[in-house]
Amino acid sequence: MLGSDVLRAGRAVNHEVVPLSRRDLDVTDADAVARRIVATAPDAVVNCAAYTDVDGAEGDLRAAMDANAEGAGVVAAAAAEAGASVVYPSSDYVFDGSKGAPYVESDAPRPLSVYAQSKLAGERKTVEASARHFVVRSAWLFGLAGRNFADTMLRLASDHGEVLVVRDQVGSPTYTGHLAEAIVRLVDTEAYGVHHVAAAGECSWYELALEVFRQGAVDCRVLSCTTEELGRPAPRPPYSALATERPEAILLPEWELGLAAYLDERARAA
Repeated sequence: MLGSDVLRAGRAVNHEVVPLSRRDLDVTDADAVARRIVATAPDAVVNCAAYTDVDGAEGDLRAAMDANAEGAGVVAAAAAEAGASVVYPSSDYVFDGSKGAPYVESDAPRPLSVYAQSKLAGERKTVEASARHFVVRSAWLFGLAGRNFADTMLRLASDHGEVLVVRDQVGSPTYTGHLAEAIVRLVDTEAYGVHHVAAAGECSWYELALEVFRQGAVDCRVLSCTTEELGRPAPRPPYSALATERPEAILLPEWELGLAAYLDERARAA
């Protein structure tokens, strides 16, 4: 989902982009990754490979760590060998949600779930392997080329006319089209380190569902529940909105505008 938008955003500003799918290159194969990246000789590597099944990771630690942590270290080391910078997209879920205010780059991560632990491990392995790293934390991603909350809500509305959504988790829903454009801008800088790049504003999953149906002009009954009532396997932070303390940060539009852009793109692709 993010990779396809990075490809598009890079080409839109005349970068030569070499996209590699999992079929083309397994990020856990250190020798193959090093050979391919060194041979390509890129200026920057954007590592969009990830294990993203938050609940599934609770029962599959090895798979999550292989992709999100070990693979991240492999890619970052190969990028360093090739003389390239590296981007590692990470997650708001590295925080435990207890702060009660938007998280900034200097806040201490405290992951609650296996997925979050694997993403934090990937951050650290990226930092260890490459001095020229961009760790880009974002949140609640939605985009055209992958499964996401907004698409799920619209499908459930069509099939059932009613949805049940948690109301006690708050974050920063972010359109991958906007995030990808920010990443492409970022790799043209030397602002290495940790960056929070998420949509402006915040909402709950319940409020996001309501806005999906309002903007999509879809008639659907939206019921709410607590995280405890929903009973998902993986713990989630109750509040994980992101902000930035960087003086020259790349700021994204409000999440409502990102949602509008996504829904317009989705309608044109239908």
